[in-house]
Amino acid sequence: MAVPFMVGIAGGTGSGKTTLADKLIGALNREAVLIRHDWYYFDRSHQTPEEIARVNFDEPAALDNELLVGHLRQLKHGRAVECPDYDFKKHTSTRGVFKLEPRPIVIAEGILLFCEPRLRDEFDLRIFVDTDDDIRLMRRIKRDIQERNRDLVSVERQYFETVRPMHRLHVAPSRQHAHLIVPEGGGNTQALDVITGRLLFLLQQSRR
Repeated sequence: MAVPFMVGIAGGTGSGKTTLADKLIGALNREAVLIRHDWYYFDRSHQTPEEIARVNFDEPAALDNELLVGHLRQLKHGRAVECPDYDFKKHTSTRGVFKLEPRPIVIAEGILLFCEPRLRDEFDLRIFVDTDDDIRLMRRIKRDIQERNRDLVSVERQYFETVRPMHRLHVAPSRQHAHLIVPEGGGNTQALDVITGRLLFLLQQSRR
């Protein structure tokens, strides 16, 4: 495995994909590096609050997928990358915040990761986290209020106007591109053990 093994983890909002990705990184220790698709939202600092309120953040066009593809390819060729960071409270993107060094395993996670052909084709293993809608909704409400300084009215409006329809239009259909379906995400310890075991096996094989 001289060339890094690329793993993509996608699924609906609140599905548990972030937890799964974080647990894989923890299990693989220094052998893996993590990229979050959320880092690649386009900067909105030049727009008014009213204009930002009309932005559909749940469609592929809201993210700089070309930049992410470029960064994944750089890591695949053994070069470090400087990833941006998106502030969900201020809707600003800052370039070069996260410097990532190449590792034998590269893990990327994000809701819309498998929606763009050029992006999903970068992954050797595509994992889709499948979780019931009601569980995902409750997790989304809790996250947006606690972490993104949103009120319940705005969370509800965004969910019905963009999150749910975009999930049906983009995210749910992208499930067909996955190699592996994981119910309940990071809480599925059996699936986590199987995936970790496979990745560790590939690491051992590459060193022989």
